[in-house]
Amino acid sequence: MKAIALNGTLKRSGGEPSSTGRMLELVLEHLGKEGVTGEIIRLADCDIRPGVRSDEGEGDEWPGIRARILDADIVILGTPVWLGQPSSVVKRALERMDAFLSEKDDGGRMASYGRVAAVAVVGNEDGAHHVSAELYQALNDVGFSLAPNAVCYWVGEAMGGTDFKDLDKVPDAVSSAAKMLARNTAHLARLLRQQGYPAVA
Repeated sequence: MKAIALNGTLKRSGGEPSSTGRMLELVLEHLGKEGVTGEIIRLADCDIRPGVRSDEGEGDEWPGIRARILDADIVILGTPVWLGQPSSVVKRALERMDAFLSEKDDGGRMASYGRVAAVAVVGNEDGAHHVSAELYQALNDVGFSLAPNAVCYWVGEAMGGTDFKDLDKVPDAVSSAAKMLARNTAHLARLLRQQGYPAVA
């Protein structure tokens, strides 16, 4: 099985390391133990045009990302907490997934059906539950399935200067959450591979 992780950090590659990226690497490490191979796309490096269609014209890099999403069994959205919200970068990706609502097969199933989603959140402020709730609802709206405990997060001291990427050791609670996310998400993905959703129309 394959997983694709969308890193919604505001940072481009080549600069400061990404805490969101470190969290996604942890999740993919645990998915690897479940027989899932994965890759990370740093969305800030891509020219993703605003809009709600699958292709917004010349120069838009979303169609290629969309193809990789639909080629995967598992999609992980990773985001920092900014102003108590998911990042604008990850929100743009979700807006582009809105096109799945109208992209249905003859049985009324969205193009995203049969794929399992999970969420990873990092930040220095409270808000991980709020952010994951927003992403859960949006992912479900556009056709993804979510397993129990499909979130892994770390939130540091409010207004503190330590980021997840700065930790010498991943806290046991975070490692345990990543393991549970991976186990449950991979299990659901295997089940959906064996038997997808019935036609709805």
